[in-house]
Amino acid sequence: MTTIKDALVQQGCDASLIDVIQRILSASKDISFRLQQGALAGILGSAEAENVQGETQKKLDVISNDLLKDALKQSPYVHGIASEEEDNAVAGNEGGQYLVTYDPLDGSSNIDINVSVGTIFSIMNSSGNPDLGEDFLQAGSNQVAAGYILYGPSSILVITTGQGVSMWTLDHTIGEFVQTNDNVQIPEHTKEFAINMSNQRFWAEPVQNYVADLLAGEDGPIGKRFNMRWVAAMVAEVHRILTRGGIFMYPWDSREPGKPGKLRLMYEGNPMAFLVEQAGGLCRTDSERMLDVKPTQIHQRVPVFLGSKEEVERAMSYNK
Repeated sequence: MTTIKDALVQQGCDASLIDVIQRILSASKDISFRLQQGALAGILGSAEAENVQGETQKKLDVISNDLLKDALKQSPYVHGIASEEEDNAVAGNEGGQYLVTYDPLDGSSNIDINVSVGTIFSIMNSSGNPDLGEDFLQAGSNQVAAGYILYGPSSILVITTGQGVSMWTLDHTIGEFVQTNDNVQIPEHTKEFAINMSNQRFWAEPVQNYVADLLAGEDGPIGKRFNMRWVAAMVAEVHRILTRGGIFMYPWDSREPGKPGKLRLMYEGNPMAFLVEQAGGLCRTDSERMLDVKPTQIHQRVPVFLGSKEEVERAMSYNK
């Protein structure tokens, strides 16, 4: 049986990067167990606090963040940590070479209704900047590894180190992730789209027009019928796209016009863009390649369009 460590060694990853990834996976197994226990573990409901984005935290948001933070701070190779649930960058070990960003529990509004959630992570090299916050402000193209763990009917790791995308399923009988797909590829064409239609009236005109043409089906200019999906967890939406294709969109809208989008660049947009591109898809903001965006702050927001190559290109053409 190929272990995740064996696969990473075969890809040329050094011991330090493997250590960081294994610490993330160790914490994810604990999160997976707590999710399986649900109300029995006392994890449901609100933590009665807000994160730096002003979002209400769930109890397991806080627990998951602490599990990952504690695991990563114990690694001699982690220089700094940035999380959706932390106001600022958190120092790791001074001699560490890696920066880790993560969303500890994406889609946490789904916890109480027992629907899929996930952990998203991204790993970069430290640039050596003595200002830790500034050190993190690197384009997504600098990532050395990224992935997510989807907690659903099964717990699935999806990971890339820049040499394609592989999937691993957590075997609870042995407590290890077992490889189930070593060459994930997104179909170039699709008939599925994912967007929160309740926000339709707030979108910019190009997105309004594109989605209207999708809904027009075979009688519209695109000439084929589309199905819509929406799970309200980015990790689940991306997993479906990696499995069978599709396009996922979270565009700018006029409710908060000063914010470019809802999703965060550093620990949502960038890691998912790395995975999607490695699997043959595309990921863009409404104006440029996601991995080319130069961050200005850790919690920076971006519009997101990702998925099957043909459909993302079509969506972008409406901006012209």
